[in-house]
Amino acid sequence: QVQLVESGGGLVQPGGSLRLSCVASGRIFSITGMGWYRQAPEKERELVAAITSGGMTNYADSVKGRFIISRDNTKNTAYLQMNSLEPEDTAVYYCNAAVRQFSWSDYESWFWGQGTQVTVSS
Repeated sequence: QVQLVESGGGLVQPGGSLRLSCVASGRIFSITGMGWYRQAPEKERELVAAITSGGMTNYADSVKGRFIISRDNTKNTAYLQMNSLEPEDTAVYYCNAAVRQFSWSDYESWFWGQGTQVTVSS
């Protein structure tokens, strides 16, 4: 199996910054896409940012210009640098990854982390 572990969440004041990390471990041959999602209370889970193995990125309109997604393929790790945080960014942030587990199969399985709480409040 594959485990994704997020870290870096916490309480921050409006205008502040946080950096989230997501480390993937387990039976991994390669990781194609990695992404960050978030879910606020009583709201649907939404995509925040995604990145391919080649470094192509995609962002939700609400975070463009404030958040930066990156990854270190040698460490099976993705990062989310969050700047200029707003109270509306308060949510549980989840890491997601598309994983090829075997060299002899192109099949990708999707895995989720357990989430990390980000609270933006004065």
